[in-house]
Amino acid sequence: MIKVNGVRFRKNGKIHYYNDDNPRIKVGYNVIAESVRGLEFGKVVVVGKEINENELELPLKSILRSADKNDLKQNMINKKKEREALVICEKKIQKHLLEMKLIDVKYTFDNAKLIFYFVSSGRVDFRELVKDLAAVFKTRIELRQIGVRDETKMLGGVGMCGRCLCCSTHLNNFESVSINMAKEQNLSLNPVKISGICGRLMCCLAYENDVYEEVNKKIPNIGSKVKTDDDREGIIIGRDSIKELVRVSLTKTDKETHSEIRVYKPEQVEVIGCAGCGHKNEYEYEMDEIDEKALKALEDKKGAEEKLDE
Repeated sequence: MIKVNGVRFRKNGKIHYYNDDNPRIKVGYNVIAESVRGLEFGKVVVVGKEINENELELPLKSILRSADKNDLKQNMINKKKEREALVICEKKIQKHLLEMKLIDVKYTFDNAKLIFYFVSSGRVDFRELVKDLAAVFKTRIELRQIGVRDETKMLGGVGMCGRCLCCSTHLNNFESVSINMAKEQNLSLNPVKISGICGRLMCCLAYENDVYEEVNKKIPNIGSKVKTDDDREGIIIGRDSIKELVRVSLTKTDKETHSEIRVYKPEQVEVIGCAGCGHKNEYEYEMDEIDEKALKALEDKKGAEEKLDE
């Protein structure tokens, strides 16, 4: 295990780890450190954290120094120059008729590199654009294409829950999210209801998925033929993973005109076989009402985007 300090170079960006060799560094300090892009201005978010060596890229570098008044002033100047560069680059994009949407601009602290982040539906030939930008800014230019999830992380927003987006507040990295997580949690499979404002599956589907998987192992599957503790037989037509209950459609007796539906705890039912009668579960009923192609397209896009390594 190695003790490290963590630094972020942009709000909600990736945490970069450095040697914990400066006892004066505290959480919240502004510092100057070297990254893969060059010299950068950042904020300390972690101090003295122990991490396994296998999870780090060794050798670790050291934080160069704490930021002084001059560094803070230079950072403010860089922010102003970034806003100006954003306007100029948008005009250049229109001039070259390029199909790309500019999202953000970032100067390295020493102005050795100027990075433009953009999104596009396909590949973009921006060689002439780079030449124009280099002639204007007289520094090294880098254009980096990002995905829509990274775009949303940078711009921020409010989710359907009414809170600020997870990706723009506390998530460091994007986790893999699948349709199966929505099924496991008995959620509606309508893409509109389980997608974030980025158009991809909501990140929060992964938060409690492990708990749902563990609970659902104890509950019989939908469609299972069961015998209840009150000596009735029936078919499970629904599950409540939160309350750990199952809904059973009981086989009607000679005295009953309609089958009765009752709720049981998992320990009150015994699986005696599969229904084997073409019985549809609640997911299949819902799948008949939505566009299956939209679901497939949503899942395919998930693994196709490039992640912002920051």
